[in-house]
Amino acid sequence: MPGLSGTVRTAEGWAVEHAVLTVTDLGGGQAARTTADQHGSVLTGPLAPGVYTAVVTAPGYLPVARTAQVASDGSGSIGDVTLSPEEGAVELPPAGPWVIDPVHSSVVVTARHLGIASIKARFPELSGRIEVGRPAERSSVTARIDAASIDTGIKMRDDHLRSAEFLDVANYPAIEFTGSGMTQRGSDTWSLRGELVLHGQRRDIELDLHYGGYGPDPWGGVRAAFHAETQLSRDDFAINYNAMVRAGVAAIGTTVKVELDIQALQGERLPEF
Repeated sequence: MPGLSGTVRTAEGWAVEHAVLTVTDLGGGQAARTTADQHGSVLTGPLAPGVYTAVVTAPGYLPVARTAQVASDGSGSIGDVTLSPEEGAVELPPAGPWVIDPVHSSVVVTARHLGIASIKARFPELSGRIEVGRPAERSSVTARIDAASIDTGIKMRDDHLRSAEFLDVANYPAIEFTGSGMTQRGSDTWSLRGELVLHGQRRDIELDLHYGGYGPDPWGGVRAAFHAETQLSRDDFAINYNAMVRAGVAAIGTTVKVELDIQALQGERLPEF
């Protein structure tokens, strides 16, 4: 098929999905722009015969520029392009299963209170599994939170949040997330798309994910660290408690911020101490 083609990979040979190939002519004008597929393959449309500059970029990697010759039939090749991580990039964790360690992880939800302050709620009971893939875009996450474990530090308020006016934990005991849509945004930042099941409702959400690195722990294991954030609307999950106070200000805001600090242990299961 006519066009400028090539393959974009890491030094380890993994495809760099979503890498961008930009082609400019000798005058500096853009002649083509295309994105790599899941196999790391790039292909532009037909180009006029001549000499071009091809630049391959991807978040978290150093750009690569090449000179490309397009033949009379409109086709050409940049061959195999190897991308190197940006300086200071954090090495990805080894591929395979990782188990979330609830003792060293936290889920914190922050909501506005009376329009002037914030209330923070923690969910200490969580579990889950991360399957680190190669390339990293093929990674997946499953997580489960015990809704009844919510803790704001005040029992009366916690009981109210567990009631049918909020989480209704008697009917919806678990908050579940399944994610498999990873896209790299920077050397250590990603977006993770997935489905959240909360209060009996299923919604697609996106997490802003920061990867902190991995390394050995004092107990003979290997751990990886992640921080993730997102914002949710209570209305999207049919949690529509809307008690109003003075001047019509809502007691609890409808938008909540979710912050997750996760440590995951390499392997199929957590160790028994």
